[in-house]
Amino acid sequence: MEILSIMHKVVVASDSFKGCLSSWQVADAVEKGIHDAMPGCDVVKLAVADGGEGSMEALMTTLGGKPVRLMVSDPLGRPVEAEYALIDGSTAVIEMARTSGLTLLAPEERNPLLASTYGTGQLIADALDKGCRRFMICIGGSATNDAGTGMLEALGYRFMDSAGNILKGCGEALGRISSIDCSNVHPALSESEFIVACDVDSPFCGPDGAAYVYGPQKGASPEMVEQLDRGMRHFARIIFQITGVDVTDMPGAGAAGGLGGALKAFLKAEISRGADMVLDAVHFEDAIKDADLVITGEGRIDSQTLTGKLPYVVARRAALQNIPVVALCGCSEVDSLPVFLSIHPISPVNMPLSSAMEPDIASMNIMDTVRRISVWSVNY
Repeated sequence: MEILSIMHKVVVASDSFKGCLSSWQVADAVEKGIHDAMPGCDVVKLAVADGGEGSMEALMTTLGGKPVRLMVSDPLGRPVEAEYALIDGSTAVIEMARTSGLTLLAPEERNPLLASTYGTGQLIADALDKGCRRFMICIGGSATNDAGTGMLEALGYRFMDSAGNILKGCGEALGRISSIDCSNVHPALSESEFIVACDVDSPFCGPDGAAYVYGPQKGASPEMVEQLDRGMRHFARIIFQITGVDVTDMPGAGAAGGLGGALKAFLKAEISRGADMVLDAVHFEDAIKDADLVITGEGRIDSQTLTGKLPYVVARRAALQNIPVVALCGCSEVDSLPVFLSIHPISPVNMPLSSAMEPDIASMNIMDTVRRISVWSVNY
C-alpha cells in the first residue's frame, strides 16, 4: 500500500454515540485526532443525525439556529416545557417526541385512546406566528395514535360528530368524526412547506398499520387496538372526502400513530428518510466536494446499519463522489461492511463499559483511534 503523507480535507459526519457523546462532540474529538496526526489538514465538521432524537440539536448546531422554548401540552394535556429550533428566522426543526413522546409518560399512564399530538401542533403554530414557513419535523417516539388530529386541532381544524359536537383530537374520538371544519385553520399553513423525517413504512390502518404494530407498546390492550384501527379506517375515509388523499395503504402514513398520514394529507408534507432529510438540510454533497475522506460513525455498528442508518446513508452518498468512508463506533458486531473502507471500535478491549461511556474517556478514545487509524496508509 502506498503511504499517504497528508490529506488535505476530511469531512466528519457522525451520528451521536447515544448516552455518551453528541454528534458535535464526536466531530470535535475526531478533529483533534486528525490535527495531531496531520496539523495542516482541513477538517469540515457536520453535526448530523438520523431524524430521531438529537436531530434538532444537530441541525441547530450545523446550521446556526437557536432554541425556542415554550409551555405546551404533553400527550395527556398537562403543561410541559418544550423547545424547537429556529433557523435563519424562517425554518423550524421540531422533534414531536419532545411534546407527544412516549418517554413523557410513566408506563401506567400510557393510553393511546387518550394521548394527543396537540402539543406538537402548538409548536408548529408558534413557529408559524414567528414567521417560519419551512418545517422539518421528526416524528419518531410518539405516545399517540390520534392520526394527527391533536396536531391539526392546535392548528385550527375542528372535528365534529354527527350531532355537530366538537371532538377532542385523540384516538378515542376517531371513529366518531363525521365532519371537519377548516374555516379557522392557521392562514400561514397554505404557504408553508413541511418535510417529515420518517423511517417507518407502516400504512395508516390494517394489520400492518399504526394501531396493530405500535399500539401495544403505547399501552393499548387487544381491545383498544381493534378500536383504534376501526377509528383509523373510518377517519381515512373522512380524510379522502376532505382532501382527496387516500392514506389507507400509504407507506409511512401510520408513523407516529397516523401523524405521518395527517401531515401528508392536510399539510402536503414531503415524507423523507430521517438521515436523508438531515443530510439534505446540511448540504452534505456540497460539504464533501474535494474531500479525501469522510469519517462517520454511531454507538454500535452491526448488520442493521445497512438498513438505512445514518452511517450507511453517509457512505452511500459519499460513494457517488468516489470518496472513501471510515466508520467509528463504540462497539461493532461486524469486522467489515461493504460500504466502509474500514470500521474502528474506539474502546480498548478490556475497558469496562461504564468507563467507556464516560464522555471524557470516549472523546480520548476517539482521538487515540483517529491518530492510529490505518486508513492514513491506504492507497485508494
